Amino acid sequence: MIHETGTVISISGNEAWVQTIRESACQTCKARHGCGQKALAGMTSGQSRQIRVVNTLGARPGDQVTVAIEESALLRASLLVYALPLLLMVVATALVGAILPGRDGMAIISAVMGLGVGLWLARWYSIRDAGRWQPVMGRLIPVGAELSD
Repeated sequence: MIHETGTVISISGNEAWVQTIRESACQTCKARHGCGQKALAGMTSGQSRQIRVVNTLGARPGDQVTVAIEESALLRASLLVYALPLLLMVVATALVGAILPGRDGMAIISAVMGLGVGLWLARWYSIRDAGRWQPVMGRLIPVGAELSD
């Protein structure tokens, strides 16, 4: 599980909005020079992000909590969003290239259509299985306590 510490900023029904700042882990990580997360954190100057999670702990606004997501869920979501559209774009271009050789315009149109279908499929699948990608609330952190791993 990938854990991040945050502060509950609001409650809506059985869901909580948690505000996190992803910067502390980047300073101690060995892969910080080749990691995209550090680059993204640098672009946003460590600004906070808000995550919606199911409030299983009965947290209230102002409480410190940990938010977690499984590594496998993150990997599957990344493959779904990045690899599927690109794979369909390449396959569509290759099929048109094999069927209609020398038609560059058709290859471009099929590439765009393959990418569009891949993005649509990624969106449809992520909505259909939304619970699989949802981060969970790990634990309440007592006031003044340090998070230790």
